[in-house]
Amino acid sequence: MNTDKHRLELKQLSSVAKFLFLASLLVFFGGCQRNIFQPPPNNAPTTLRDVPALRLNFRFETDVPAPTVNQPAQTEERNAAVQTDFDQNRTPEILEKTLTSPDKQRVLAIYRQAQDSPSEYRLDMYSPDGKLIRKITYDGMAVHFADTIVWSPDSSAVAFVAMIRGNQSNAAAPAPSPTTDNQANTNSEIDANVNADADANINANVENTNADANADANVIAPQQTPVAESPKPVLTFRTEQLYICNREGADLKPVTQNEGLIYFYFVWSPDSSALAALAAVGQEWSYLQYQAELKGEQFTPQGRPRLVEKNGRERRLDDNLTTVRPVWSPDSAKVAAAFDKQVRIYDAIGNQPTQAAIPLRNQLLISSKAFDENLQRQLEGANGNPPNANQTTATLPDENSLVSFNPIVSLEWTADDLLYLQTGYIKQMKNETDSARSYLRWHRLVFSPQASAIGINQ
Repeated sequence: MNTDKHRLELKQLSSVAKFLFLASLLVFFGGCQRNIFQPPPNNAPTTLRDVPALRLNFRFETDVPAPTVNQPAQTEERNAAVQTDFDQNRTPEILEKTLTSPDKQRVLAIYRQAQDSPSEYRLDMYSPDGKLIRKITYDGMAVHFADTIVWSPDSSAVAFVAMIRGNQSNAAAPAPSPTTDNQANTNSEIDANVNADADANINANVENTNADANADANVIAPQQTPVAESPKPVLTFRTEQLYICNREGADLKPVTQNEGLIYFYFVWSPDSSALAALAAVGQEWSYLQYQAELKGEQFTPQGRPRLVEKNGRERRLDDNLTTVRPVWSPDSAKVAAAFDKQVRIYDAIGNQPTQAAIPLRNQLLISSKAFDENLQRQLEGANGNPPNANQTTATLPDENSLVSFNPIVSLEWTADDLLYLQTGYIKQMKNETDSARSYLRWHRLVFSPQASAIGINQ
């Protein structure tokens, strides 16, 4: 009897043990797999803005339609009221162009005086009805690269490039000429006589003025147009630096202070917080300009991409030179640049920014082979299905045999997940008839977050 009771107790304990074991297994596996119906972890990104450049996936799509690019918000059409003011009141000065802010409330006048170099400009701020608000640049500052001057998207600031005016860059303050004691005494006597004559003339003028005032007490003096205050000098350099001022033409300041570097291109972020720029060392600039001169080519500058904030903080994004202008993502979180057959993405926000290189040489080789074959079929009038650029191949084609295999020449970032790149052959010569633009093709990268960036398998 006792033996049967003992066996029953052991069987019950075994059943309990099995139940606990199965329960523990369920808890274990339940902890390893996140329920797909549960929201992602708190640190998982909800938009591509929150995904670091290093954690972006991409899909390459070749030979796509050209992107739809929004026209620039600023207006380059010449403001008639500002032109009238120059024609009537500022005849010695030449109005080059006007730039109207995106909100249409301010007009930037870009002009030069008759004695200025044709490549050096001055800036003033106007209201749309042609009233001068403020003079921006002082006489010793020369604005360069007028075609790159740009309003911020929110109309709060203007960015431009400037340096010391050419006729003052090498000028030094005149040294006083040495004088003898006799010359010094003679000068002192002349100054004394001049001062005495001046005092006499002043006293006479005061008496005449008082007499005229009494005689014409009832005559109202004509009002004169107030003269704008002369701009105050700001720190200016011997090479082209980036400057910004506010919408009133005030608070002018350099946001870069790297003398020896030439900043020649810049674009505002969509949120107006920073600029993406290209800069080159002065010696590199001169060498490339010399090489272009020898070849009879139009000079196209090359620079390294940089990120410049409005407070002056600056970060060099890459050490490689490029002629392709960098672009911002629409969410202002990233900057893209291109180097030959490669696209690079840089984080513009965050305490630990990352960057990612996207090599596209192989994809472009395969797509160019299909493009060339399709082009040849069209020239020969052949029928049938064109080659598929996405088909798999065991051997990469020879790039020397492909006429459409060319470097990236421009970028357009139209949506957070869509970056367009254009490849093509561009040759710009001083003799325009020798210039060439051919095989211009658009491709695009479609971005998505990597699995690890959205909390999968975590």
